[in-house]
Amino acid sequence: MDVMGDKATLFETGRFVQPSSLEDTPDEAGEIADEAAEELRQRLAAEAGDVEAMSVLGAMLLRRGDLDGAEPHLRAATGAGDRAAANNLGVLLHQRGYADEAAGWWRIAAVAGSAAAAHALGRHHRERGDEPAAEYWLRQSAEQGHVLGAYALADLLEHRGDAGAEQWMRAAAERGHREAAYRLARALDRRAVRHSDGDNGVPLLEEAEQWYRQAAARGHRRAALHLGAILEKRGELKEAGRWYLTSAKDGEMRAACALGFLLRDAGDTENAAVWWLRAAQEGDGNAANALGALHAERGETQTAERWYRAAMDAGDVNGAYNLGLLCAEQGRTAQAEQWYRRAAYAGHREAANALAILLLRGGDETGAEPWFSKAAEAGSVDAAFNLGILYAGRGEEEAALRWYERAAAAGHTEAALQVGIARLRDGEEQEAERYLRCAAGGGSAEAAFRLATLLDARRPPEPTHELGEPVHQRSECEEWYERAASQGHRRAQVRVGMLAAARGDVVEAARWYREAADAGSRNGAFNLGLLLAREGSEPEAVVWWTRAAEAGHGRAALRLALVYARQGELAEGQRWADRAVELGPASVTERAARLRDALRQELSA
Repeated sequence: MDVMGDKATLFETGRFVQPSSLEDTPDEAGEIADEAAEELRQRLAAEAGDVEAMSVLGAMLLRRGDLDGAEPHLRAATGAGDRAAANNLGVLLHQRGYADEAAGWWRIAAVAGSAAAAHALGRHHRERGDEPAAEYWLRQSAEQGHVLGAYALADLLEHRGDAGAEQWMRAAAERGHREAAYRLARALDRRAVRHSDGDNGVPLLEEAEQWYRQAAARGHRRAALHLGAILEKRGELKEAGRWYLTSAKDGEMRAACALGFLLRDAGDTENAAVWWLRAAQEGDGNAANALGALHAERGETQTAERWYRAAMDAGDVNGAYNLGLLCAEQGRTAQAEQWYRRAAYAGHREAANALAILLLRGGDETGAEPWFSKAAEAGSVDAAFNLGILYAGRGEEEAALRWYERAAAAGHTEAALQVGIARLRDGEEQEAERYLRCAAGGGSAEAAFRLATLLDARRPPEPTHELGEPVHQRSECEEWYERAASQGHRRAQVRVGMLAAARGDVVEAARWYREAADAGSRNGAFNLGLLLAREGSEPEAVVWWTRAAEAGHGRAALRLALVYARQGELAEGQRWADRAVELGPASVTERAARLRDALRQELSA
């Protein structure tokens, strides 16, 4: 008979199966007929004085919602000592609004050993604020293996911050309670985040995933959402999408939004927009922002602005920030400032940084600085870097370095480069190398070149050659030079060309010199000219030397003066010699002056 009492507690939840308004199927009709026959059998037995039948009949009527019909049978069975009937009578009275009388019957059933009644009595005491009594009865229920009792006890203990909550939450989850499984997963998930730097994070997350999966399989939409997020992070996008879809169909708008992003990343923007629209219409600010961005990309600025405003109305501060970006792109500076300020005052750090940049461009350095500071203190890496630029521009190098170091510690490539340069300037080569490696690894061509130069300087000096240094084996510095050169760094391109020339690889050297020269490097043009001259192509060499000399390269001008003098074009030779004297350096100036004087004497003879 305890079984009937346990089933009856489901009535408290209000989750009744409502009769269908549609015509019954043959299977349903058969079930109804069987139930009617069973009710008749129990009624006849109850009328004959069978206590168990009274209890069962009362429970059946209670399940159907016939409180008036159920009450006399439950009272009769309770009077005969049936504890399941006492529990169900409590359920009936609770539904009628007689909570205190219901509690009296639950107490009788609980004392008689009904775990379901102990659970109901514990909830009754908790609703009235009597937590000690609630804990006592819920513990009685939980210790008898009642799943709802275990969950309710875990909820009470968790509310109080009691460490024993997880034990009972786990007990309820293991018995199939989906909300308990979800809450246990959330607790493990949060703990995994706290231990993400250690070895304990992974096992905790794996266990959390198992409980999310169990709850999601039982129809828990938020569990499906979190399970999808774990799978997406792990790269299992197909399964993640299935769980997002399941959750979204059950009404979880965050899952609809996440599904939209998953579809967008897969290139399906049309279906992404469908799910974002569904979520945005239900008040999801993130989805509204995503729709705004989608329309902005398509050039539909009015629609984009409407969705950004919807996001803002939904309480998503990103809406105001995105409105600021949209206005700034359209040149509506005053409106952009207005939206940036709104988002910045709400604590949006990137909006604070954008506002500071806007003010700085408008010449308001005084107004920009506090917003940069606010954004940087809130964790904006870009704002920290911008503060470094601001202080460096004032000549406050120490303050600039502090902000550069802060941004570099958070992975800002250009900030790491600036710290590396500062450390080089101070002679701290080891520290400089560390920062330059970070910046170079982050993609900075200038950092890669400076790192290569630093490593190059540590190598034993070797005899120099006009076209480059003889390098007999590939070194780390050459690898960094090549990385910088491949990113378009002109000085690195010249250096790689010199290293190739030293190896005797003329084709490779010419390629790099030409790339540097085409990008505007006068050294690249000069070295390409030297290479061509050595290969017997002096007319083509003259073309590159002319380009280099016109860009201010003294040695190229001297080479041109020598070429023209040798060809008998003395006036042209004298002109380039004069140019070489002006450009220098000192060694070139001295040789060019002697050549110029000789050409003058020849011309005046």
